[in-house]
Amino acid sequence: MPAEIVLKLPLAVLHFIAQVDLSDALSEVGGARVITGGTMLIHMFFAQIFVGFAIAAPVLQAWGARTGSPRMDRLAHSMVRFNVLTFSTGATFAVLFLVLLVGLYPQVTASLFTNFFYLIVVAMISMVLALWGMYTYYYKWHRYAVLKKGKHIALGFSMGLFIWIWMLIMTGIDTYMVSGGPGTPQLTAENIASLGISLQAMFNPMFVEMTLHRTIANLSWPAFALAAWAAVMYVRAKNEADRSFYDWSTSVGLTWGVGFLMLQPIIGFFLVYSMKLSVPENPVDEAAAGGAYGRLTEGATSGLLYTNLVLVVILFVLSAVAMYLGAERHPEQASRVPIRFFGLIAAVAGLYSISPFADFPTYYFRYIALLVMIVATLGAFITYMRGRLRFKYGSPGGLYRATLIALGVVAAVVALNMGFMKSNSRVPFTVYNQPDYTIEVGPPPTGFGS
Repeated sequence: MPAEIVLKLPLAVLHFIAQVDLSDALSEVGGARVITGGTMLIHMFFAQIFVGFAIAAPVLQAWGARTGSPRMDRLAHSMVRFNVLTFSTGATFAVLFLVLLVGLYPQVTASLFTNFFYLIVVAMISMVLALWGMYTYYYKWHRYAVLKKGKHIALGFSMGLFIWIWMLIMTGIDTYMVSGGPGTPQLTAENIASLGISLQAMFNPMFVEMTLHRTIANLSWPAFALAAWAAVMYVRAKNEADRSFYDWSTSVGLTWGVGFLMLQPIIGFFLVYSMKLSVPENPVDEAAAGGAYGRLTEGATSGLLYTNLVLVVILFVLSAVAMYLGAERHPEQASRVPIRFFGLIAAVAGLYSISPFADFPTYYFRYIALLVMIVATLGAFITYMRGRLRFKYGSPGGLYRATLIALGVVAAVVALNMGFMKSNSRVPFTVYNQPDYTIEVGPPPTGFGS
C-alpha cells in the first residue's frame, strides 16, 4: 500500500499543477510586470558588476605590471574570481527573464528578436568570446601571469572588449524600446532581411548617451561595491599583510568610484535631453504625446527621478565623508582640512539642489547647484589623490569602513533605480509609440510568431 501511494503522489502533484491558473497567480504577486521586472533587476545587479570587473581587471593588472605593484595583480585576480563564481547566478536570472518575456510578452519578444536578429547573433558570439576570455584568463593565471604577462593581459582585455560589445548591442535594443526609434521603421517580421534597418534602429537618439552612461556606471558603482567588499574582508583578515591589502583595496575602490561618479550627472543631463529629442512627432494617442521624456519628468515616473536625485546627492556626500575619513592614513593628515572644506561645499550645494528652494528664481539654479557639488567633489578628489601617495595602509577606522559599506549599498540602489526608472518611463508601451506593443493588463497575448 505505501508503494502505491508513492507511485500515485507524482501524478497527484502534476494534476494539481495542471489546474493552476498562472494569470491569477501572477496577479497575486503584483502581475507580469513585477515578476519580469524584478527578475531583470536581479540579473542586472550581477551583470553590471560583471561588466565593470571584466573591463577593470586587465587594466589593473597592466597597471601593476607597469608599476611593479603585486597588489594590483592580486586585486585583479580577486575581481576575475568574483566574476567566475557569480556568473552562473546572473546567467540563471537572465535565462529566467528570457523565459518570462517569451511566455508573457510573446509578440514583442518575437518582433524584437526578428528585427534585431543579426545584431543579437553578434551579441551572443561576443558573449561566448567574453566567457572564453574570462575562463582562460582566470584558469591560466598562475601559468601565464609571470612568464607570459603580455599574452595574459591581452586575454583579459579580450574579455572586457567582447562583454562591452554585448552591452553595446543590448543598450541599442533597450534605447530603441524607450525612444520608439524615431525615424526608423516599425517592428515587422520582414525586417529580418535587413541588417541596415537593425543598425538604424540601434543608433536611435538615446544610444550614444546611454552607452556612455552605462559604461561609466558599470565602472563606478562596482568600484564602490569593491570598496565595500574590501571593508568587510578587512575584518576577516588574519595577518598584517592581508589587512594592509584590503585597506589599500578600499582606497582603490573609492577613488575609481568617485572618479567615474563625477561624470555621471553630466552625462545623465545629456541622456535626458536625448530622451527629449526622441519624443514622437506623431503620437498614436494621448499617452504617447509627451514621449518617455514627459513621463519621466512630469508624469508618473517623475517621483522616481527626484528619488534618484536624492540618492545621487547622498552618494556624493558619502564619497566626501569617505575621502575625509580615509585621509587620516596620511602621516601628517595635512589633506583632511581641504577635503573637509570641499566636502562641506559639496554637501551644501547637493542639499540645496534637492530642496524646494532649488527652483527659485528659476529651475536652472538646481543645475547650477549640482555643478557646484561636482566641482567641489573634484577638489576633494584631487586633494585625496595627492595625499594618497603617502598613505600608510593597514589600520582604517571603523567609521571609514562603515561609510564604504553604506556607499556600496546606496550605489547599488541608485543603479537599480535608474534601470527601473528608465524602463517604467515607456509605460504603457513596451516599444514606445507603437500601439501593437503595449503592457498587457490581462492574460498573455496570442498570435506568437505571427
